[in-house]
Parts: sequence; C-alpha cells; structure tokens
Amino acid sequence: MKVVKGIKNFILGIFVIVFFIFVIINTILMLNLNGHGVTEFENETIVVMKNKSASDRYKKNDVLVISHKRLDAINVGDEIFVYKTQSTGRSLVEFGTVGAVHIEDKAISFENGATYSESLIIGEIDKVLSPNIGRVLGVVQSTWGFLFIILVPSFLIFVYELYAIVVEIKYGGKEAEE
Repeated sequence: MKVVKGIKNFILGIFVIVFFIFVIINTILMLNLNGHGVTEFENETIVVMKNKSASDRYKKNDVLVISHKRLDAINVGDEIFVYKTQSTGRSLVEFGTVGAVHIEDKAISFENGATYSESLIIGEIDKVLSPNIGRVLGVVQSTWGFLFIILVPSFLIFVYELYAIVVEIKYGGKEAEE
C-alpha cells in the first residue's frame, strides 16, 4: 500500500513540476509583450502567424523569431516584418519586400506601395519554429486559454495544498498513518 501511494505521489509530483515549468515559461512570454501584443526580448520578437499568409513560406501557427533591424541596415529587396495598426486599434504583423528606404523620413515602403514608419518596423526573419508550438502558444495565451489552462489548475493545486496542510495539522500526519 505504501509503494502504491509513493508511486502516486511521485507521478503527481512530476506532473506538478512540469505544469509549473510550463506556467513559468508562459508567464515570462506574456510579461514580455510589447505595446502591439507581441512577445519581445531585446533584439528578437516572437510572432505566431495567426492567419494563412499570402506567401507559401509561412503557414498558419508558425512561430517566427524575428531579429530587429535598424533602418540604415535595411536594403531594397529585403523581406521585412512590420506592425500594421487597424482602425480598431489592434495591431497585425505583416511582411513585405522593401521597395524603397526613406532615411530622411525614417520610413520604408514596400513594393506594393505601403509605407511604414521606423517605429513600426520589427525586422527580418531569423528562424521558423514548428506550427505545433504556435498552436499551443495561441491557445494558452488567449484569454480563455490562460484562464482554463493556467489559472484554474493553479487555483485547484493551491486549494488542494491548503487542504493537505489542514488535514496534517488536524490529524497529525505520519503518526496517524501508522
């Protein structure tokens, strides 16, 4: 009986440790959201492709690691990612091929004619990660996903631990088992 209980506690402990590592990683990603709602670490931005892109290079749910690029380092023909602000105030990530660089105006223009100021430039693609990671990040970082995958289980674990402490104080822990 003690062996079964020990195995159960071991498996539960492993599950809780993995869960909290997952929670910590997700929290770090969410604490580093910039003003456009995208995770940003110093010179790199992590973007999850929410829609199927116009290009065949990037698929829905791909996780893109984009390296920041200064305006004076951008050349005509580079593929650059930018923020596009919608009329609703939400930001989208778009990419295009640079048609012109306007150093004096601190802006770039894509070949399609769209012009973006330097403050909206994200940079160039560095890596493309698995779409499976993007699916998970998309769900977990959504409002409802965060609530049901992170907050509710964390609360239940907290309540269970409080219950275990009360039972141990009230019934004496190991002495009551023997």
